[in-house]
Amino acid sequence: MRGHLVLGIALVPAVALRVLVMLGYDTAQLYWYDSFTYLDTAVHLRPQGAFHPAGYSWFLWLLRPFHSVELVAGAQHAMGLGVGVMIYALLRRRSLPGWGATLAAAPVLFDPSFLRLEHAILSDLQVIFLVVAALLVVMWREEVSTRAAALSGLLLALAGLTRTAAAPLVGLLVLHLLLRRAGWRRVAAAAVAGALPLLGYAGWYAQHHGRFALSGSDGVALWARTMTFADCSVIRPPADEAALCPNGTVADAASEYVWAPGASLNLLPGGRFAHNDLARSFALRAIAAQPLDYLREVARDTALAFTWEPVRHPRRVSPTTSFPRGSWPLPEEQPLVGEVRREYDPGIRGMSSVEPYASVLAAYRYPWFLHGTVFGVVLLAGGLGSVGRRRPALLPWAFAVFLLVAPVAALDFDHRYVLPAIPVACLAAALAAVRPPGAVDPAAVSGDR
Repeated sequence: MRGHLVLGIALVPAVALRVLVMLGYDTAQLYWYDSFTYLDTAVHLRPQGAFHPAGYSWFLWLLRPFHSVELVAGAQHAMGLGVGVMIYALLRRRSLPGWGATLAAAPVLFDPSFLRLEHAILSDLQVIFLVVAALLVVMWREEVSTRAAALSGLLLALAGLTRTAAAPLVGLLVLHLLLRRAGWRRVAAAAVAGALPLLGYAGWYAQHHGRFALSGSDGVALWARTMTFADCSVIRPPADEAALCPNGTVADAASEYVWAPGASLNLLPGGRFAHNDLARSFALRAIAAQPLDYLREVARDTALAFTWEPVRHPRRVSPTTSFPRGSWPLPEEQPLVGEVRREYDPGIRGMSSVEPYASVLAAYRYPWFLHGTVFGVVLLAGGLGSVGRRRPALLPWAFAVFLLVAPVAALDFDHRYVLPAIPVACLAAALAAVRPPGAVDPAAVSGDR
């Protein structure tokens, strides 16, 4: 540990923060309805028909014998520390000094937004863990082995089965190996190991829902994205799709159209997800007819990730990087709450803060500009450092950009959706500072002269 003293010092307050979170809240944070659909899928082990694939629910199923969402939160806190250690290990492997590697891991270790993710029954932390693990495996050595390529592809496939927005990362990995001329065996290993789990899950989904897909909401999400710019006088949709045109209902964010009762999709019989294919067809037609409007909306919403002060988007959401105090009751009138309580954890209840630990956490401040504007600088640094052949920053930087932009392009901006891109962007920026193999040391040249 003598060579890793800086990391050891940083881990002490990082662990202390997580212990405080476990003491400062009397249970894990559960959200309606996301957390309960994850837990319900873990109990019944069948693919959920709308938004969520089952990858995170498999993790919850492994912990089901303990009947404790608090244990799930504890395991996720350990995973959060693991993400920081993986970033550090990879950067030290790439010859970055201990202080630099620890600095790159600092956001995931100390940003309250990550600690709150770890304490929630949500899939985000698992996606981050799997993506960083995939990068660690494929970048551990300069020359990628067939086994490493396959394992990295498998980890990314699991990330895609945890959140569908991560599934295309398998394609980015394959493209990276092709650009590096890693050899057909490695390319094929990554492609097969990444594709087989996704195809197998799609087949399992088809058995239950009659459609070969990872989820049943992609069309609904993309339709909502187009509602901020769609003009049916330009699109000229066929009669069956014309019912999905904007009808005068106005929401302050694209994602709000999914749930707005007066939105055109929600006025159709059968429920919004029954029209997923029709919604996708309309959305693709709208994007083809108005590509510049679509790109403008995506760019404008993506830019919200880099503001100096937090922007409410949608306005009903209050973004923060602090630890709140209070109590958060569950919607007991929902039948699914009682079912999950009965089948997964009888002790499930609404979360409340616990004193005096909650006051200590509330005093901890993490400036928003480190989360927003500085993140933009980090992303820019990684991009500049990715220029040129075989630059080590290129793959994590491409992952970070995709993880940031893809949710916006597919649905909408959400401050929570930004979080998976931050540790990967920090990794890319740190790797951009690493001298590529074979580069000449300017100090050595100066000394020779």
